[in-house]
Amino acid sequence: MALRCDLIIRDATLFDGTGAPRRVGDIGVKGDRIAAMGDLGGASADREIIATGKAVAPGFIDAHTHDDRAVLMGHQATTCKTSQGVTTVVCGCCGVSLAPARFKTAPPPPLDLIGAEGWWRFGDFGDYAHAINSKGSEVNVYALVGNQTLRVEAMEGDVMRPANEREINHMHARVKQAMQEGASGFSTGLYYDPNKHATTDEVIAITEALKPYDGLYSTHMRDEADRVLASIEETMRIGKKAGVAVQISHHKCSLPENYGRSVQTLPLIEAYSRSQEVAYDVYPYPAGSTVLMPDRLRDDVPVMITWSVPHPEMAGKYLSDIARGWNTDIRAAAQKLTPAGQISFQMDEDDVQRIMAHPLSMIGSDGIPHDAHPHPRLWGTFPRVLGHYSRGMNLFSMEVAIHKMTGRCAEAYGIVDRGVLREGAYADLVLFDPATVIDAATFETPALPSIGIEEVWANGVATFRHGHGDKGGATGERPGRLVTRHRA
Repeated sequence: MALRCDLIIRDATLFDGTGAPRRVGDIGVKGDRIAAMGDLGGASADREIIATGKAVAPGFIDAHTHDDRAVLMGHQATTCKTSQGVTTVVCGCCGVSLAPARFKTAPPPPLDLIGAEGWWRFGDFGDYAHAINSKGSEVNVYALVGNQTLRVEAMEGDVMRPANEREINHMHARVKQAMQEGASGFSTGLYYDPNKHATTDEVIAITEALKPYDGLYSTHMRDEADRVLASIEETMRIGKKAGVAVQISHHKCSLPENYGRSVQTLPLIEAYSRSQEVAYDVYPYPAGSTVLMPDRLRDDVPVMITWSVPHPEMAGKYLSDIARGWNTDIRAAAQKLTPAGQISFQMDEDDVQRIMAHPLSMIGSDGIPHDAHPHPRLWGTFPRVLGHYSRGMNLFSMEVAIHKMTGRCAEAYGIVDRGVLREGAYADLVLFDPATVIDAATFETPALPSIGIEEVWANGVATFRHGHGDKGGATGERPGRLVTRHRA
């Protein structure tokens, strides 16, 4: 009996996500899974697409996001991801997670990046998991529990000190409960005020809650500048002592005096990888973005404002220009703007390329979806890697680029049956034009959809179709679900 599918994409260039050479063939989808691949000339489908000259890859996995709230808000908040081919997001990064915490008022920065008052209502991780699975989302969600969130709760806001034994035990129990309810790991943001006073032993004690569940430890390290090597060593010690896999967030060598130090950091991470499980993500830009911290500003690092509560009209302007207009210095201007967000041009392009090209890397946007004037990585990360760095600069082949966005990420995070094209895998797919795919978002105009992404499917359901309707290409479908480490 001839195979009958819901969808067949014919004569496509297939990138299977493993890094293997591309090949031309057909791919058939039935329900939420890939039913067949190869020559499907004898099969039929409810919908067929002739994709001659176009490519199909596994849906991209965004290895680092702050989409905890966005995934619950519909296409208005997630088209920035689906329009660039993303079908799964990793959230709860940098120690910042929307659950488990119930706050009556907005918590301190940087937790306010993902939720203002009214959003901190998920007292248990299970409440958050239920919201995702009952309402659905445009993307699948792989969620970490954030230590900054836990510290504010356990220490009742008194976070400018090490936690005591009772508070550590409380956070350990919260991580254990969250893992039982569908979380996949634990993250820290040791660079930030709510987390930087945590000692290494405190972090180890909480991270040990992951081991029975084979959870992942992810970290925005304590220092990505002068003490970046010591921070890598601390990170690996935490993973070793807790007995869990480690993921280093948005690896970089920050500030001009540290430019070029990736020639030191990468061999160190690679040496640890021989005895411990470790990966890292990287975004394809020489600028980062986070909350505005006046005490950490420098005259030799340009800053653009992404949002400001007291002065929203300053979003998209450079801090130096704002200070000049106010006849003051950048620190005084920043104090006047806070609470606010920033883009900081603090990295060297050679380091970015070296870090991205290394075999241990995977691609994460680190985009902040609720900024008024976001970093262009929110809209452009994945097509930028494909179009600028792979096709344009030949930093690596397109097979390798896609592997860093799919199979490599699925392997590092323990995401089962995603990130690859093969029979039986989930039908998370992106159809794109390899000859034209490129980012369009810029620092000046950041919210522009990329070029060359034709259609995207999550769990066999189309979530984005170029030129579709009046929703910027969003179909309005919400087939995404909670994805849990090492569980299909």
